[in-house]
Amino acid sequence: MTAALAPAENMTAALAPAAAGHLLAALAVVLGIAYLGRWLARRAGQPAVVGEIAVGMLLGPAVLGWLWPHAQQVLLPAPVLEPLRALGHAGLVFFLVGVAHELRLDSARLRDRAVGWTVVGTLVPSLAAGAAFAGFLVWYDRPELRGDGPTLAFVLLLTIAMAVTAVPVLARILADRGLTSTRAGGLALTSAVIVDAFAWLVLAVVIGISRGGTEGIATAAGTLVLGLVATTLVRRLLRLGPADRFCARYPWVVAVLLGGCALGSASAAEAWGLTAIFGAFVVGLAVPTGSVHWDAPVRRVSTLGLWLVPVFFVTTGLKIWTGSVGIPWLVAIGVTALAALAKIGGGYVFSRRGGEERTGALRLGVLLNTRGLTEIVLLQAGYSAGVLTPALYLALLVMALVTTAMTGPLLTLLDNRFPAADDRPVRDKEAASES
Repeated sequence: MTAALAPAENMTAALAPAAAGHLLAALAVVLGIAYLGRWLARRAGQPAVVGEIAVGMLLGPAVLGWLWPHAQQVLLPAPVLEPLRALGHAGLVFFLVGVAHELRLDSARLRDRAVGWTVVGTLVPSLAAGAAFAGFLVWYDRPELRGDGPTLAFVLLLTIAMAVTAVPVLARILADRGLTSTRAGGLALTSAVIVDAFAWLVLAVVIGISRGGTEGIATAAGTLVLGLVATTLVRRLLRLGPADRFCARYPWVVAVLLGGCALGSASAAEAWGLTAIFGAFVVGLAVPTGSVHWDAPVRRVSTLGLWLVPVFFVTTGLKIWTGSVGIPWLVAIGVTALAALAKIGGGYVFSRRGGEERTGALRLGVLLNTRGLTEIVLLQAGYSAGVLTPALYLALLVMALVTTAMTGPLLTLLDNRFPAADDRPVRDKEAASES
């Protein structure tokens, strides 16, 4: 991500006046195709992000590779492609500001005994499955899958890649299906926040290892600690009356400032040995929660990012599909099955142990199997750091898409099979029957 998140003036300098119209036309086409992908996904009962990722990643090889091999030089020459890539990565940073802002927990939920069991169920089996998969690839030792990155970084990345749940996509699915206020929905969202926070911290270690071994880890850890301390201080300042009143009066100005801070923080994070993801997260976490005044600017920044993220998928697809790289389908099928089994099976078994009834436990497992855009961002960070090869990245991308696409149909199947099922925990039902 480093080159793509260069300062805005570099992008402007690289863009010749004659190419400005070309860039705008290319951007319009990409956004139009992304809109078509979202529409097709919704018609198929899928989250919009599934359509965006699929269309974006396939646009490069299908249109600019197989059908017209020289299309990229004609349609997206370097003076257009580089600014387009910068826009896509800027969109990703803006979107992650909103993701980080959503990573907040209701302290009342954490007192629920079932939360601990659900977190263990979605985390431990997935971590074990990821470690086993990584161990197999290290033993198998195929260069197109293993690459030449540090072994520890490789194993850690694949381990956490199995555990991720996409909080934004999950929240959208819960809202669309009216599950937000249900027990299964609340447990799934709370557990996903905890698990993803853990995954982002491990990713910082992975990036540190890949960029400098022990010294890289120390630099990344020190930067991360300083960033979190600064985040806490800034958040307390923003909670003061003058800042809150300014935000209420000038929300668009605050949104612009947040976007600028996110880009600057992302560039600084990369300069200090972390990935741009953490720069965006620092800004998102620094914004106070529980205030409609601050929520509105964050939502505007995140929405802009959501519209630009398809550009990120298209430019990433062009980069990955360069040459003769193909999807290793046997690996993709195997890792998809392993990932789904670990999430759904682990979520079900441990949720039952925590007191949930059968249908609620199944719903939890299915919901937590939603990996979505969060998984893609994590994989992209690993690919950019040289930990993942293009072929393995594509196999894991298939896993992310399929596990996310499974969520809707499986929930519909559960609704049809248990239309009047009560998802209260078992102990609550026993108490109700006794009374």
